Amino acid sequence: MSNNRRDAIRMTDEEIESFIDSRKSLQVGTIERDGSIHLSTLWFAVVDGKIVFETYTKSQKIRNLQRDDRITILVEDGLAYEDLRGVMIKGRARLVTDHAAVHPLALAVMRRNQPDVPDELLDAAAAEMSAKRTAVVVEPSKVVSWDHTKLGSTY
Repeated sequence: MSNNRRDAIRMTDEEIESFIDSRKSLQVGTIERDGSIHLSTLWFAVVDGKIVFETYTKSQKIRNLQRDDRITILVEDGLAYEDLRGVMIKGRARLVTDHAAVHPLALAVMRRNQPDVPDELLDAAAAEMSAKRTAVVVEPSKVVSWDHTKLGSTY
């Protein structure tokens, strides 16, 4: 793809923010001990402008990030080529393990993804979950985006 074409499908910062806000799931890539990629799909939130998710402390993705903090995440959409949109963020994972610090991050993820659940129930669930979970804050180093709808059905 030529630079002009690449430039034509790149999202602006505002478009990236809006697109991420519109999606519910995030693909997370971490590096296994053998160098292969471990992929998983998780709910997430945006806290202070950064992607945050939480997962069990004993999960494979956390074990991988404890060894190697490099991470790639992907938010994507579209079924036909002309509708493909996505944002890939490469960076480093900052692991949050203190239960008191995990709690508000877990609560943010839960609030974003379960807006119909009363806040007091979410808060209680987040507090309980925080004891066995690690939160991950993605510290971005590179953001790549694409929005094929900008091509106007011309390839």
